[in-house]
Amino acid sequence: MASLSMAPVNIFRHGADEEKAETARLSSFIGAIAIGDLVKSTLGPKGMDKILLGGGKGGSVTVTNDGATILKAIGVDNPAAKVLVDMSKTQDDEVGDGTTSVTVLAAELLREAELLISKKIHPQTIISGWRKATQVARDALREAAVDHSNDSARFQEDLLNIARTTLSSKLLTHHKDHFSQLAVAAVMRLKGSGNLEAIHIIKKLGGSLTDSYLDEGFLLDKKIGVNQPKRLENVNILIANTGMDTDKIKIFGSRVRVDSTAKVAEIESAEKEKMKEKVDRILKHGINCFINRQLIYNYPEQLFARAGVMAIEHADFAGVERLALVTGGEISSTFDHPELVKLGHCKLIEEVMIGEDTLIHFSGVAMGEACTIILRGATQQILDEAERSLHDALCVLAQTVKEPRTVYGGGCSEMLMAKVVSDLANRTPGKEAVAMESFAKALMMLPTIIADNAGYDSADLVAQLRAAHMENNTTCGLNMSEGTVGNMAELGITESFQVKRQVLLSASEAAEMILRVDNIIKAAPRKRVPDHHPC
Repeated sequence: MASLSMAPVNIFRHGADEEKAETARLSSFIGAIAIGDLVKSTLGPKGMDKILLGGGKGGSVTVTNDGATILKAIGVDNPAAKVLVDMSKTQDDEVGDGTTSVTVLAAELLREAELLISKKIHPQTIISGWRKATQVARDALREAAVDHSNDSARFQEDLLNIARTTLSSKLLTHHKDHFSQLAVAAVMRLKGSGNLEAIHIIKKLGGSLTDSYLDEGFLLDKKIGVNQPKRLENVNILIANTGMDTDKIKIFGSRVRVDSTAKVAEIESAEKEKMKEKVDRILKHGINCFINRQLIYNYPEQLFARAGVMAIEHADFAGVERLALVTGGEISSTFDHPELVKLGHCKLIEEVMIGEDTLIHFSGVAMGEACTIILRGATQQILDEAERSLHDALCVLAQTVKEPRTVYGGGCSEMLMAKVVSDLANRTPGKEAVAMESFAKALMMLPTIIADNAGYDSADLVAQLRAAHMENNTTCGLNMSEGTVGNMAELGITESFQVKRQVLLSASEAAEMILRVDNIIKAAPRKRVPDHHPC
């Protein structure tokens, strides 16, 4: 029998690439840790901001410290880094906050795993230890959570504290009391539905952030048509997405020859007649306000004005969707059957001035919980970041209304989980104990990074915090305004249980998935084929 050649056989297509065993694992670790290092300086109440410059012609500028926004904006090529970016997006979609924490925790877990693998501990042993550690950490977090949903006053205070804690790490930290009141008032109007579509945020340049306010109603950033009523009461609204010039003659590339200008006038009058028929069909719905996603044009606008109907054109699609939701109407495209069309209703429509601009205000809408938050600020970048910060706070509050349990922030929950994981490691024989100890170390890195970002001595503070938890002071955390260890219950530094649980589970799952990898196979790039048949 012929002996097999020991020369390596390439089974992949030309151009494909393969990284094996240690090389693949090292590549994954380096990519994931680099992503963690990129965003970790933004963590905590004293975290720094990043400037993101767009690559387009205008070069858009974004100033932010929101982990999800930073990771969305950067293009990554490393597969493990992409896993962390996707995980951060999921965290943002699920609970709205904790995007930086989840990325940093996953990166720190992989940093610890790299040390363990260099000591020849098998990845499956590490994963087994981590799974047990995750379970006890989750149980400890659940036991530490408190639920004040039965006491409305204390629950309201919890919501305010959660909003303040969420906003304290954002641009709005200096105005967190003002904005936490706004956010809680907006979410409480939802009456537990958690439908954030009912909260509309409008950004208007000018004034300062403290001039921002909550308006009970719906604001549309559009103008009312010429010669039309500027104020209406008890309004029936038809919301449409229809082209008012759809019946015009639009035959591409065609020519119409006429032998006199009278014939041109006949064509124009025929077009006008079609427009008039459409307007008549719309008016048969018994409405006094018509809002269209598309342009209305001058002639139909005159007809609406003559009928005493308010017509608003070119309302953006998100505005039209939200308006249909809050007024209880539906968006229509055809008008042949008025009895099938669901109209929107509100008690009053009027024009209001905000700064230099005129907006249309809908009050007494069918969906009573609808409201609008008007943000004011000096620059567009400040307004954009304020909107992102407020959106995070609203998402967390809406989640907390559904899942009312809360835990303490300031590194308190992480230290609590690290303590129970260390205790489990001390009781566990074998190599799994080393993996559990590494999990506890990764958890303790979160308060360490928060203290480092604030410019304090993290080693001293974290040692004090650990000692306090060892003495069963389970409400102790980092007070970053004083640079000391403080009581989180007294300071009111509260976070949503849902956010903390999601951070723990997502980070451990993502780190475990990256740790399992022992081979990275890259597909061959597509060859560019010259086009022999240009059109």
